[in-house]
Amino acid sequence: MRAYQFLSSRLRTMSKKKTQNSERRKVLRSAAKLGGGILLLSLGPAQIAWGAKILAVRVWPAEDYTRVTLETDEALKITHQLLHQPERLVVDIEGLELTQPLKELVAKVKPNDPYISQVRVGQFQAKVVRLVFDLKESIQPQLFTLDPIANYQHRLVFDLYPTVANDPLMALVRNSAKKAAALEAEDPIGEIARREALKKDPELAQKAPPKHRRLLTIAIDPGHGGEDPGAIGRRGSKEKDIVLSIARRLRDKIEQEPDMRSFMTRDGDYFVPLHVRVNKARRIQADLFVSVHADAFVQPHARGASVYALSQQGATSTAARWIANKENSADLIGGLNIKTKDRQVAEMLLDMSTTAQIKDSLTAGHAVLREIGGFARLHKRQVEQASFAVLKAPDVPSILIETAFISNPEEESRLNDERYQDQIATAIVRGIRQYFAKNPPVAKSRQI
Repeated sequence: MRAYQFLSSRLRTMSKKKTQNSERRKVLRSAAKLGGGILLLSLGPAQIAWGAKILAVRVWPAEDYTRVTLETDEALKITHQLLHQPERLVVDIEGLELTQPLKELVAKVKPNDPYISQVRVGQFQAKVVRLVFDLKESIQPQLFTLDPIANYQHRLVFDLYPTVANDPLMALVRNSAKKAAALEAEDPIGEIARREALKKDPELAQKAPPKHRRLLTIAIDPGHGGEDPGAIGRRGSKEKDIVLSIARRLRDKIEQEPDMRSFMTRDGDYFVPLHVRVNKARRIQADLFVSVHADAFVQPHARGASVYALSQQGATSTAARWIANKENSADLIGGLNIKTKDRQVAEMLLDMSTTAQIKDSLTAGHAVLREIGGFARLHKRQVEQASFAVLKAPDVPSILIETAFISNPEEESRLNDERYQDQIATAIVRGIRQYFAKNPPVAKSRQI
């Protein structure tokens, strides 16, 4: 009896495998009939993956570049080629079958994507899926793989950069041209008279802060973004979303100041490497760099806003060191292509911090911290220091503001409150204004 049951089970298994193999042969025969070897999206429910499994497909469009990410349960090999007239990027992924998550990639590309007009997906060969990106312009692609980290498993990353990179300096000049012209048109004779009056009464500088002869440029850096969500609160709030909202409020308030202009290192949900944030601030010759965060800590009862500056001699507290290490891991989570040639240059740049920059950063940080402390609870009543990679611009005073702890349920609720976000932004602007009133920026040989 047992022998009969065993043979019956084996026959059923063999019959099932035969059916699956028959379905696979049908798929491949269909592909061969389609010329060019690409199977269109017309497969039925019979398709069953026998290779790696697609866990998620994500698209992150931005003015700087568009990123496409495929998350899988095992490492895969990819090859690619660029085709012209029309512009296309062809990517072959080995060890994969066409399944529903891959089909969804087609719908994830939106009409307003700066670089991709559409994507076509098909079964090119057995266990080889082909993606064809129809492009809106010539691009320079970077394709690489990432090992599992944080909540992610294996990732295939396709970064599509424009052949001619967007220049943040030109964007800044274009957006602030009218305000700059209005400031430069002010009567220079009045400035001369003010200087003469200061010689007779030095205290006049405190009573009437000097008007700057050029716009002060504030680089606003919303932390995290794209593949890197930052800290996540108990209610599911993502740090990257909250800090972008606060940063936009800060930008709007700075733009209301007659002698200031703002620049955002990111103004959407996409990943920006730490060294790129620093480079952008330096490229626009920022007078101050303000990085906005809402971090978490191992203890859920940790609370209060904080302001940080760079340290060359270790962190001022255990919490500061822990938070700095967490923030510095953003590149690994967000997905940095460490094989690019500029990686070594980036690491060199982040070791060029100066004592003068740190001194100015502490001064600016104290001014901002005082204003935040006027309405909000503070984690520490002094500016803390740690080795934050994003604060290492050697020639730009730089501060990092933790607006509250998203890991604290009460503060997570507050961070989602528009009134609190507006209060934080207002306090930061007041602190910036006080800093420059007492510490006018030195004259620079500027390109803008």
